[in-house]
This record gives sequence, structure tokens and C-alpha cells, in this order.
Amino acid sequence: MKIAIIGKGGHSKVIQDLISLHSKLKIVAYLDDKYEELSRKEDIFFGPIFAAEIINDMFNEVKFIIAIGNNKLRSLIVNQLKLTNVSYVTLIHPTAIISTSAKIGGGSVVMAHSVINADTQIGEHAIINTASVIEHDNQLGDFVHISPNATLTGGVKIEDGVQVGAGATIIPKMKIGKWSVIGAGATVIHSIPPFCTAVGVPAIVKNNQLIEGV
Repeated sequence: MKIAIIGKGGHSKVIQDLISLHSKLKIVAYLDDKYEELSRKEDIFFGPIFAAEIINDMFNEVKFIIAIGNNKLRSLIVNQLKLTNVSYVTLIHPTAIISTSAKIGGGSVVMAHSVINADTQIGEHAIINTASVIEHDNQLGDFVHISPNATLTGGVKIEDGVQVGAGATIIPKMKIGKWSVIGAGATVIHSIPPFCTAVGVPAIVKNNQLIEGV
């Protein structure tokens, strides 16, 4: 399968390494707005993000992955490109442990040593980062980012656009409202409203945040 990576920063390096572990996947393009025009170096194209339509027409079976850690930017790019859901690939690291009853949406990435347990549902364009644990019966929306070593215990609901910081823990049956941020190392023992930042042990809401364009 041919893969076009959208984004050429730090997160895309991790995505590139993940792709290299799958012998049937081949990177054919990097798209980032640091490039002003579409060009080709050996067998790989480099160009701005809007060139995705050209790449899509150029290759019959190309799939895209948005390799950008920022949830809002991933959302904006998806809305701007208007590619179909089947245009995006779901990438799973071979060391990840995933229940057969779990479901993962298109464009999502599951990194090394992550665990996703029974009947968990993960939306589209999500990032399940290194060594994070998603226990049974969790529901994760679109454009979420679960950072390294974070733990979601059973029955947690994570709405669209949420960022859960590295090493954070969310106890059972909590709800994190859309586009909220849980700070690194926080322990969430109460549900968190939308558009908030919560930090500490136990986590408390520090401020409300306005997210434009979502």
C-alpha cells in the first residue's frame, strides 16, 4: 500500500518509523506547507498540503495519514482537504496489544506497546501514543490524543479533540468534555467539562479555553 504522510515535523518521524515496520507499506509523499510546490526526489514527492488532491489522482491506491500531534490542526486539515474517510489509513504498531472487540477509526494511529482492551471504541484521526493503556469499554471521539504512558480505566468517555497528557490517569466512568486538556501526570477523579484545562492530583479545572474553528 502506498502512503502519503501529511506533516513533516517530529510526530511524522515516529509515523515514518512505524510505517517502516510494515513491509507492505511504502511512503510515496510528504506533504507540508513548508514546501511551496510539488517536487520529486527519487521515488518520493514533497509538496504543500493542498497537493493531496494531486497525489490522490496520481496513485490509484494511495492512503493518507495526518502525522501532526496537534488535535486542532488535524481537524482543520481533514475539513479543508475533504477526502473521503476511506482515503485515510489506520496504522498500528506491531507491539501494540488490541482486543479483537475493540474498534479503531480511520486515520488513527496506535503506537508501540499501547494496550486497547475489550469493547473500546476509538474515533477517527486519534493518536494512541507510546505505552498508553486504554482499558475496557472506553469511548474515544475523533481527533483525540492520548499521550505516552497515560491510562484510561474502564468505562471512560473521551469526547472529540481531547488531549490527555503524558502519564495522566482517568478513573472509571469519567467523562472528559470535548477539546479539553488533561495535564501531564494528572489524576482525574471527577468528570471534566468541555473546553477546559485540568491539572494536578486530583485534577482540578484551571481555566476554560476558547477553541476557534471547531
